[in-house]
Amino acid sequence: MKTAADKIFIHANAYTLEAEGIVKDAIVVKDGKFAYVGSTEEALEKYESNEIIDLEGKTVLPGMGDSHLHFFAYCQTYTTVDLGGAKSKKEAIERLAAKAAETPEGEWIKGSNFDQSKWDDCEDMLPTREDLDMASAKHPIVIKRVCLHTAVANTMALEKANIGKGYEYGPGGTVELDAEGMPNGIFREQASRIYDELIPDPFLIPENKKKYMKKGFDLASQFGVTMMHTYAAEIWKYSEDINDYLELNRKGELPVRMTICLDQRFNKPFVTKEEREDPFRAVQFGTFKIFCDGSLGSRSAKLFEPYDDDPTTDGILVISQEDLNARVLKGYEMGLQPAIHCIGDKGLDCVLTAIEYTLKTSLAHGMTEREQKDRLPFRIIHAQMANPELIERMAKLPVVLDIQPSFFLTDLHWIKDRVGEERAAMSYTWKTYQDAGLMLTGGSDCPVELFSPWNGIYSLVARKDLDGYPEGSVQPEEKLSVYDAVCVFSKNVPYANGEQDLLGTIEAGKFADMVVIDRDIFKIPEDEIKDVQALYTYMAGNETYRRS
Repeated sequence: MKTAADKIFIHANAYTLEAEGIVKDAIVVKDGKFAYVGSTEEALEKYESNEIIDLEGKTVLPGMGDSHLHFFAYCQTYTTVDLGGAKSKKEAIERLAAKAAETPEGEWIKGSNFDQSKWDDCEDMLPTREDLDMASAKHPIVIKRVCLHTAVANTMALEKANIGKGYEYGPGGTVELDAEGMPNGIFREQASRIYDELIPDPFLIPENKKKYMKKGFDLASQFGVTMMHTYAAEIWKYSEDINDYLELNRKGELPVRMTICLDQRFNKPFVTKEEREDPFRAVQFGTFKIFCDGSLGSRSAKLFEPYDDDPTTDGILVISQEDLNARVLKGYEMGLQPAIHCIGDKGLDCVLTAIEYTLKTSLAHGMTEREQKDRLPFRIIHAQMANPELIERMAKLPVVLDIQPSFFLTDLHWIKDRVGEERAAMSYTWKTYQDAGLMLTGGSDCPVELFSPWNGIYSLVARKDLDGYPEGSVQPEEKLSVYDAVCVFSKNVPYANGEQDLLGTIEAGKFADMVVIDRDIFKIPEDEIKDVQALYTYMAGNETYRRS
């Protein structure tokens, strides 16, 4: 007698990712899990279903993931002026001016995703209040750089915030002043919070929140994404409310597994074995996030030595070493999983020092080595720049590196100018990390970059930008194989929060999350990887996307 199943997929080209080269041609789904993975003949012999889907040789992969992004913040960008595609300062100002023309005088205008390094009508210099005044002097305007670590305000926005001559923000951020001591409109790091607190939140209107969260989830499913680790960021007033996702999950309207990570300590609820193994439970708490430094694009990532293109600064530590040590230790001893943002080499040094301190001190406080071994790994977010000594220290620690390969698509154009050839050669060295035994999980840091896993995989494999520049790639010795790159955005992601027994591969007993794509990613030229598209996406066996 045959076993009843919910869906049977036959004639597939399914890469299970259990190991490189393992391919099966049938997948059976029952009760939200993979019940069988093997041959079409055996699947039809042992199982029956009202829904038999002939994939006609199409390629199947486990569901894609994003190990670090700000999903709620991304959804909010739909309410701003998107400056991401602007190719010049002139175009960015024109977009803001167009928004001002349709906005009542005195109302706030927000811009997002600007990247001055891509503007072709000026040097790689941040705009100032005078530039934004050209868009409008009758509206307060604030724009955020794509990295989120810098904001620029126009004159009216400065007046609204009561920021005048000689203003000093204090530790953790800067407000730039001109030669006369007047603010030039540039706010770095925590100083940008001034406007996050001042500008009204459009998502206080429930209809806006519902509309734009759905839009964000629809795009995620379109990319084949079935799991996200989304981060709150109090530094920018980016909130994450687990209840938003729980409500969608209860209604059966959540198409992506959401792990909610907070940057304040919290009491993580106990999860029973039954709850943990429920494929339809798609919301949970995750890490405790801590910031250490800024970004390379804003010259606020903390370096051992000053920036080559601005010797007046070596970046910003947004927290002292002593406070970082204490913050990591406190979260760890509360049972939380610390996840620490660092981009510069000195920033990474500070983070490793804090982890080493935490492991040593928690033992002194009575934690056993066995208890430490059973804990989830520390997560280091970004880790973009590391010398051999730092890599050696990381390899000795229980860490996972949440990397953002898509950053390289932009940064490759200016990284040598920013930090010089020697330090550029020690940046974005993913293959070196992997060879050192470090676990890499793929994220986008969206809205910094779009959460397309295909762009991230392409960056890891090709090491050139989306236009194919440069022809010979940058540091080809740091390329990952297609298999390893795909794993970074699928199989590896669940390791970050200890769910590798439930997710990440297509195996019997695991949650039935998978994506059917339009070409065999392992058999196409590397330049085509960025063009991969999902045909169908499934979470817990339920279809969340179908290409029309």
